Amino acid sequence: MNWKLNALGRFEDFTLLMLRLVTGAFLVHETWDNITSADRARQFADFLRQFNFPLPHLMAPLSVAVQFGCGILLILGLTTRVAGLLIAANFAIAVYMVHWTGPYREWWPALILVLLGLHFAAAGSGRFGFDALVGKRR
Repeated sequence: MNWKLNALGRFEDFTLLMLRLVTGAFLVHETWDNITSADRARQFADFLRQFNFPLPHLMAPLSVAVQFGCGILLILGLTTRVAGLLIAANFAIAVYMVHWTGPYREWWPALILVLLGLHFAAAGSGRFGFDALVGKRR
């Protein structure tokens, strides 16, 4: 039985690709309104202000840029390890500054993004990403 389950390891690069694509698409989707709407961008800065973030008018666009840019990088599998670290840092700050005092259920999305970011930092893009193509040329 165990040898049959071990055979599933051959799908590791494919599942990593799917995880990168879904996470990257989520990050792009969730930040697009902040990029295309000045009103939504202001609302996000006000949200950060409510939680006592320093310089919320600068932190909001920085967070959006990190999330959107890293989402694109994950989709492409390009500088995946760096993108993973940035995602983990961004959402670790969110967990600490926004969710820390709330119920665990409200932590879940941000906490999962911290862990996904750490996974991407550790695993890289896998075989199906630009990182793998660049690595083969070296």
